[in-house]
Amino acid sequence: MPRRRVWVAGLISFSALFSLVVARALWSMTPASPVPAPLPSYGEIPPFSLTDQQGRAFTREALEGRVWVADFIFTACAGQCPLMSDQMHALQRALAKDTELRFVSFSVDPAHDTPEVLAAYATRYGGDPRWTLVTGAREVIARLCQDSFHLAFGDAPASPREPIVHSMRFVLVDRTGRIRGYYEAMDARALARLREDVRRVLSEGE
Repeated sequence: MPRRRVWVAGLISFSALFSLVVARALWSMTPASPVPAPLPSYGEIPPFSLTDQQGRAFTREALEGRVWVADFIFTACAGQCPLMSDQMHALQRALAKDTELRFVSFSVDPAHDTPEVLAAYATRYGGDPRWTLVTGAREVIARLCQDSFHLAFGDAPASPREPIVHSMRFVLVDRTGRIRGYYEAMDARALARLREDVRRVLSEGE
């Protein structure tokens, strides 16, 4: 082979090798996709015994092994509760394929919110079979809300439309009963984060 051809072939081989070395060096310098930090734990929900919208006993054990989203509402509310329940229904539709997920709404007005009233309310907001509405002794609900879920609860009326003070947050609870996140029900970005976090917590048991 003529010397010029050998020299050109060698130059091409060297260029190819050099390009490969540079490409590998650049690849090794590319930062890996960050792994999201595990969601924190804000405490564990203790055992409780309440009554659902069908008049049946409902305990925390019924949620054992389930991921669930909770809120505190009352059906006679003319202020924030209808908005929260609209968002709860929207959340149920957005997560319709997550059949292992559960939703629980605790009534902060058990004197009015009988099982029959809660059943009618559930129907009004879509009646998702994964959604349980519960009532019980007022002191039990208050203790759960304040001491276990760490949410506001009180008798001082915020307004005539809102005679019972309570939080507008959704709470994400994992399969072992630990609180993993709080999300403002009227904040679109918080709700988007809730949908993402639900799937993250669901995947923890896979």
